[in-house]
Amino acid sequence: MATVEVAREAGACYGVERALEMTEDALKDGASRVRTLGPLIHNPRVVASLADRGAAVVEDPRDAAGCTLVLRTHGVTPAEEAEAQELCASVIDATCPFVKKVHRAAEQLSAEGYRVVIVGEAGHPEVTATLAHAPGAVVVGTAEEALALPHARKTGVVVQTTQSAARLAEVVSALLSRTEELRVVNTICEATSGHQGACAELAARADVMVVIGGRNSANTTRLAEIAAAACPRTHHIEGADELDPSWFAGAGLVGVTAGASTPASQIRAVVAAIESMMGE
Repeated sequence: MATVEVAREAGACYGVERALEMTEDALKDGASRVRTLGPLIHNPRVVASLADRGAAVVEDPRDAAGCTLVLRTHGVTPAEEAEAQELCASVIDATCPFVKKVHRAAEQLSAEGYRVVIVGEAGHPEVTATLAHAPGAVVVGTAEEALALPHARKTGVVVQTTQSAARLAEVVSALLSRTEELRVVNTICEATSGHQGACAELAARADVMVVIGGRNSANTTRLAEIAAAACPRTHHIEGADELDPSWFAGAGLVGVTAGASTPASQIRAVVAAIESMMGE
């Protein structure tokens, strides 16, 4: 009989749950209008739900003047935070504590004279915020990009929290030829590593994999890549309404995993929908 199995580690991480709780509390308080600086998390459906309830997204603190402003989980630049503190009625810092760790590490390396290299995706909000904490830092996404860097006497490395350990290892190996001293601060979030390992294990056994989470979510996209490498019948969805019954034809085991910005309620809805389809 066909079964549905959820990866042993999947769904919303501590930082996301913390940010959602903080925003929910602000909405309940009702003392002032609530806004979030950028999408609170990379889950369009959750962000839309928050907006419907009053927590609209703004891209500039000036657009939240007089409001309660929640700083997104991915972090903001020091300049944005300072402007928010000056203009807004109150500021709630929902930056993930693990992202804060990246900021502190980048700041320290920079202060100690290291050329700071951020292993991550250029343009991602977390990386953009980290760059602002270490002026002169550079972003490297691949080993090839690392090899293209000029030689430096001292190089310090931090990592976007949602990167894979394999990618970090590739970049670090390449950097060895571009510097005399290399210091690496592994800032990959433990939840990221756990999600990826559990996804790979389940995908190796599954006939079909369903990965739930925002298409704008870096960590969810990476889970989909990991799943597809072991299970070609992998589908990345944002919600149960995107499921197609034909995906599960002849499947004995359907594996389900979800990104760090995916609440448990969304996972339960998808599992229930798959079970209904497979039972028909």
